[in-house]
Amino acid sequence: MSHLPILLVDDEEGIRTVLSITLKDAGYEVDAAANVADALELFKSRQYPIVVTDIRMPGMSGVDLLREIKRIEPRTEVIMISGHADIDVAIQSLKYDASDFITKPINLDVFSFALHRAEERSNMRRELERHTCNLEELVERKSAQLVEVERRVAARQLFEGLTASLDAFASNLDNLSMFNQMPMFVSIHNRNREVVAINDHYRERLGNLVGEKSWAMYDDLGDGEQECPVARTIANKAARRAEHVVRCINGNRHSVAVDTVPITASDNEVELILEFMVDLREAEQLREELRTTQHKYQQLFDQTPCFISVQNRNFTILSSNARHKEGLGDLEGGLCYERIMHRASPCRDCPLIKTFEDGEMHQMESVVTNRKGEQINVLIWSAPIRDTSGAITEAIEMITDITQIRKLQDRLTSLGLLLGSTAHGIKGLLTGIDGAIYRLGAGLENKNLTRVEDGFTDLQFLTGRMKQTVLDILYYAKKRELNWKVLDVATFALNTYTSMSTKAEAKNVLLELDLAKDLGSIKADASILASALGNILENAIDACNANEPDAPGNVLFKIYGDANQVAFQITDNGAGMDHETRDKLFTLFFSSKGIAGTGIGLFVANEIVQQHGGSISVDSEQGHGSTFIVTIPRELSVQV
Repeated sequence: MSHLPILLVDDEEGIRTVLSITLKDAGYEVDAAANVADALELFKSRQYPIVVTDIRMPGMSGVDLLREIKRIEPRTEVIMISGHADIDVAIQSLKYDASDFITKPINLDVFSFALHRAEERSNMRRELERHTCNLEELVERKSAQLVEVERRVAARQLFEGLTASLDAFASNLDNLSMFNQMPMFVSIHNRNREVVAINDHYRERLGNLVGEKSWAMYDDLGDGEQECPVARTIANKAARRAEHVVRCINGNRHSVAVDTVPITASDNEVELILEFMVDLREAEQLREELRTTQHKYQQLFDQTPCFISVQNRNFTILSSNARHKEGLGDLEGGLCYERIMHRASPCRDCPLIKTFEDGEMHQMESVVTNRKGEQINVLIWSAPIRDTSGAITEAIEMITDITQIRKLQDRLTSLGLLLGSTAHGIKGLLTGIDGAIYRLGAGLENKNLTRVEDGFTDLQFLTGRMKQTVLDILYYAKKRELNWKVLDVATFALNTYTSMSTKAEAKNVLLELDLAKDLGSIKADASILASALGNILENAIDACNANEPDAPGNVLFKIYGDANQVAFQITDNGAGMDHETRDKLFTLFFSSKGIAGTGIGLFVANEIVQQHGGSISVDSEQGHGSTFIVTIPRELSVQV
């Protein structure tokens, strides 16, 4: 099996040499570059389907190269390599549609897996494009053939005006050479309803019927002469049009469109009748082929394993396939950015906008909510639909669910990113703990009780943060079996509230506790569930002064329940969230706090709640705060 050619970019000669040898031994054709400028020169001369690039290089970075490559050829798969597990760089790379993110030292098995996946995606995309182009060409060709045949059928109308000019022609009935080149059956009949002349096409297909009765060639006349087109034209003295069935020499029966035109004498009596027959068989065959092609196209449209829609320049969804309606809903007639992306305006990086601008295929990756209310990772492709003049009238949007692929990628790469992203935070916490221990020791040495209390308070807060961070890492790295115990709900809620009070007070946020009466008990893992609620409470506290740090905030921690479940409601008066942020809230590494957040806490909290058989609902509006309701069943029928 031949492999796709690869462009390798790295400023370290040793790494370029090792990776080039490894790739060539695996059967790849490899070109290498030491910097971004050289790489772009090579890429412009030969648009490689796969590019492997280091991120940190002198001058322009690997991210700059990624952006430029995607601008030139969006279909190129780009694998990013970095010696620094920096989550911001990773997110930035994924934002510009990098295929993979691999950290140094490079694990060759992971590297080989990433290359194999990039090849598969590139080959699958090109195969889909080829099939789509072939199918569109077939539909266009068959449609053109049908139009041409129907034009020929319509041509018979041109002969209705021949009546006046055929008077002179009637004196020489043997000369029908002017009709011999016409792809239709032409005959002349006299007033006795007899065939007196025929063209060559008539003679070859229907036989030499000169001298026969005018209805001899028909196979569908129940009353014979009375239904014969020539007889009716003689009776009415007017041109007629009808459809009948005739018998050919070989015994086949063909449907024909029949036009009869009377030729009158000076006394206004019908002297001759000119009859034109157009064989409808070819048109019927083409219609059947077109119906078959359209059926196949519709089957491909509906059975393709992705969500497909056709949209106009206003982003109105004109049509969608069965998978789209089943997965995202019947959204025809609605606006894509409103009904799918839940936005008030088109997405900034919308591929459809780019397709309408340059007529090329484009792509982007995002997170959308499916019909079941689940957030799914998707890859969105756009391609133009042109009319016969080549103008772009509409565009097709293909959305592929890549949630499972992203989960596999997460397990392969996220541990390194996770450790790298939290390293500085842990280092800061350790520095703070050193300072708190120093203040505690100095207070004890100088018998300064106030300093001792300050040091102890700081130490308690910092170790709590350290514990929460480590628990998040451990929980994500490997889900452990829960330590199920029967918990008194009121006591558990009070302990959780107390553990967060210090942070709320430090942030000038009023944290209130509202416990319903007779809360009873639940079966849960106390430490893990407290960790999940603590993550949500901490986010609520941080949200209270996100826009105005000095403004007083308020967080209500309310607990209530019924016979089957207990609800933990956390309401803040903070900045709130828009619909798009709510959709992505529990996605790994998504954070609305910028560099202040790791994007792990709420993801882990959601995993913990689901492991307890519960759910989290979110109600939020930008500028009007947020409400999280965590619902936990009192007894889990099947422990997960």
